[in-house]
Amino acid sequence: MDTHDTGGERTEYAGAVYGSLLAASVVAGSAVDGTPVSAGDLAVVLICTGVVFWLAHVYARVVSSGIQPLTWQRLRTAARHDWPVAQASFPPAIGAAFASSLGLSDKASTWVALVVAVASQAAWAVAAAVTARASPRVVALSGVANLALGLAIIALKVLVGSH
Repeated sequence: MDTHDTGGERTEYAGAVYGSLLAASVVAGSAVDGTPVSAGDLAVVLICTGVVFWLAHVYARVVSSGIQPLTWQRLRTAARHDWPVAQASFPPAIGAAFASSLGLSDKASTWVALVVAVASQAAWAVAAAVTARASPRVVALSGVANLALGLAIIALKVLVGSH
């Protein structure tokens, strides 16, 4: 189950998990020649990338829904459904900005953003499993599997950053 109805509103867990993974990937690839970008630039890149991917998802949803007239209602519905893809970029962007405001270095701010993105990804996966009333084992496996994906991105960042 990738969505949950909460009295007229739906939580799109799949989009939130995907968006968090996307955000972690953006953070991991943000260093240029091993030099981290500024926390402000990282926050902007995260949010812009999230919005661009959200728009791509909206486009794909609208054009893949068959031969129907393109209406504002269809666009709004698709945009609302896929908003968690963009929304998932906000916590790591805020984390980077907050770390920077505490006086942490750009490198440390980047790591804060990455940890927030990975933690968000695992949390969304757990929330999806709990909402689907999965067994405790499946809930735990969902969290661990998504944490493993996030840790794989971190490992790639370390490997690429060391060269």
